[in-house]
Amino acid sequence: MSFASSLFGGLPGRAAAFRQAASGLAQSIPRQAFSLPAVYTCQRFQSSSAAATATADTDDDNVDPKDLARLRKLRNIGISAHIDSGKTTCTERILFYTGRIKEIHDVRGRDGVGAKMDSMDLEREKGITIQSAATYASWGDNNINIIDTPGHVDFTIEVERALRVLDGAVLILCSVSGVQSQTMTVDRQMRRYGVPRISFINKMDRAGANPFRVIDQLRTKLKLPAAALQIPIGAEDQFRGVVDLTTWKAYYNEGEHGENLVEKDIPAELMDFATEKRQELIEQLADVDDEIADIFLMEEIPTAEQFMNAIRRTTLSLKFTPVLMGSAFKNKSVQPLLNAIVNYLPDPTQVKNTALDISNDEKPVDLSPYSANPFVGLAFKLEEGRYGQLTYMRIYQGTLKRGSFITNVKTGKKIKVPRLVRMHASDMEDVDELGAGEIGAIFGVDCASGDTFTDGTLKYTMTSMYVPEPVISLSLNPVGRESPNFSKALNRFQKEDPTFRVHVDKESKETIISGMGELHLQIYVERMKREYNVECTTGKPQVAFRETITQPAKFNYTHKKQSGGAGQFGRVIGSLEPMKMDEETGKDIAFENRVVGGNIPTNYIPACEKGFMDALEKGPLIGHPVNGIRMILDDGAAHAVDSSEMAFRIATKNAFQEAFAKGRPTILEPIMNVSITAPTEFQGSVIGGLNKRKGTIVDTDIQEDFFTVTADVPLNDMFGYSTELRSATQGKGEFSMEYKEHQPVQTFVQEQLVQEYKKKEAAKK
Repeated sequence: MSFASSLFGGLPGRAAAFRQAASGLAQSIPRQAFSLPAVYTCQRFQSSSAAATATADTDDDNVDPKDLARLRKLRNIGISAHIDSGKTTCTERILFYTGRIKEIHDVRGRDGVGAKMDSMDLEREKGITIQSAATYASWGDNNINIIDTPGHVDFTIEVERALRVLDGAVLILCSVSGVQSQTMTVDRQMRRYGVPRISFINKMDRAGANPFRVIDQLRTKLKLPAAALQIPIGAEDQFRGVVDLTTWKAYYNEGEHGENLVEKDIPAELMDFATEKRQELIEQLADVDDEIADIFLMEEIPTAEQFMNAIRRTTLSLKFTPVLMGSAFKNKSVQPLLNAIVNYLPDPTQVKNTALDISNDEKPVDLSPYSANPFVGLAFKLEEGRYGQLTYMRIYQGTLKRGSFITNVKTGKKIKVPRLVRMHASDMEDVDELGAGEIGAIFGVDCASGDTFTDGTLKYTMTSMYVPEPVISLSLNPVGRESPNFSKALNRFQKEDPTFRVHVDKESKETIISGMGELHLQIYVERMKREYNVECTTGKPQVAFRETITQPAKFNYTHKKQSGGAGQFGRVIGSLEPMKMDEETGKDIAFENRVVGGNIPTNYIPACEKGFMDALEKGPLIGHPVNGIRMILDDGAAHAVDSSEMAFRIATKNAFQEAFAKGRPTILEPIMNVSITAPTEFQGSVIGGLNKRKGTIVDTDIQEDFFTVTADVPLNDMFGYSTELRSATQGKGEFSMEYKEHQPVQTFVQEQLVQEYKKKEAAKK
């Protein structure tokens, strides 16, 4: 333990103790050439030498120096943010400055071309990203694989699966709006997969831009230890460049598209402010890094290289988030972001990836990211391409070669790799092989999203990604005669998107599609028309209600039926009880067998569990699925002749319904977290509209001429809100919403829903 750590380790905010010692620091930091340190060691991330010895497959002596050098120069990153923060615009500038594209195009496609990463016509028309797109670029002698993800919450699965396979991320924030609802969702996803991030405050040219308020929001709302590495030169429409607090130089973009990054001395009028913000950066780093803390206590000056090493160490160990700023649309300060990606985000050797060994009771195994090892890859995204199914794959170890054979661990099928490509948005470039740590795509391989592939010598599987449950449904009917393309399109969309579900209602025989929001389902209906020439009509949106109980209830049910010959007999005794969701498994239903003494023969227990699952499909109150219930089977009885699997299945289902009625049943509805931004003059009418829709105000924030309000509103009351908000704010208001949780409906609403359901059922008889 270092001296600083032993002295101040037990005290919160030890930076305060350094203020006095730091006050005598020199006004400038001597600039030294940046060089990546040879070895870093931290909690989740490991040094390249540590990674080499992480498994028995490889040790330092066996690692090919060329392979190690290639991996050190590789970055796999995602660009994520709230909708309309400028992700795709930023990616477009990165591709331009790295030489991957020759011209910059507008995101909304107003120039007839559109941004490179928005290759879908729908994306260009609506000005939003719908599908995540992969590309790669070179910056200096470093290779960067980039995935541009959607910002809209309806397409959250695209962000989820991108972060599952990436090593680092860039979190983009708007300099005016700051931390918004979807920013919090993206933050949760990054934490779920332990992804280190750089934050980039975009749109510094906008009126009301305030990067330091955004940094405060990162610290308070997201609880991130964050500090600025730069300060802006000028503000709003006078924004001209940035001062780098680690190199102590000012950087300006010159040229028609800002392609020339010019280094100058810091303007004299900014020297005091730069010194203050550099001091803040040092204090934040001293809180999380022992080396910087020791340097402070010795009253020495951290060099530029010491700054960079500390920022990299603490970023990789998820203790610190460096913050940069610029304006992608105005072509300013994107090159320093590229430098930060290379300098501060991990290479594949510094990330610990774990697989489960199926042949050894799913024992966790650390993968070693070198090309000489046996092949392990994860299919994380599927697309229907021009030449068949396109499967995006992250190679965790080994080499994937065109013409080689790989094995799908889930199905055991051996497959030949017919074609191997690197993706550049919708374009593709054929390659003969992809090494460990790379992201590419293969054609002609039939598999599902989340399947693990190996070379056949290993039976490893990667852990699955989190898939949220759908919250909204629509009935879908093709116009005119049903063509084969209707079912073909639905099958393809389900395969591509795990959050898009399709089922046929048993009673109405209607096709029901379910998804994450109205826009999500609208996009798929539009895609059916454009890509499959199938025009569809949709029914009224249906909310994904759930049913549950609020108190335990016992059951003692006997199923008897005698109709000549062998009859049916099954008796089940036990109880139902409310169950909270298990955070590890995500499950909130369970069947527990506590029968002893063989009163129910063991071969009938699975039938009892099936009866329980049957009962969960359609609740007694309004016919919606049942959640949050544990069934405990304590005892029962069987008949030597009349008992059967069917008898116990029916007995359990009927026992469930009998006990359910005694357990004070309630209906749960999805509650949405709604974030609205509008001019302050409309604050009263916006809040009044939320109250009318049974919304609960969670937070309000006023920023000069605009205000942001966050509220929890039942999804059932949110239909048609976009039209109401536009009319209430003269078209100036915008909102986003995401699923938060299911909560019990109000008593009078429950009575209405139950009465409507009874009428509907009576009409069918």
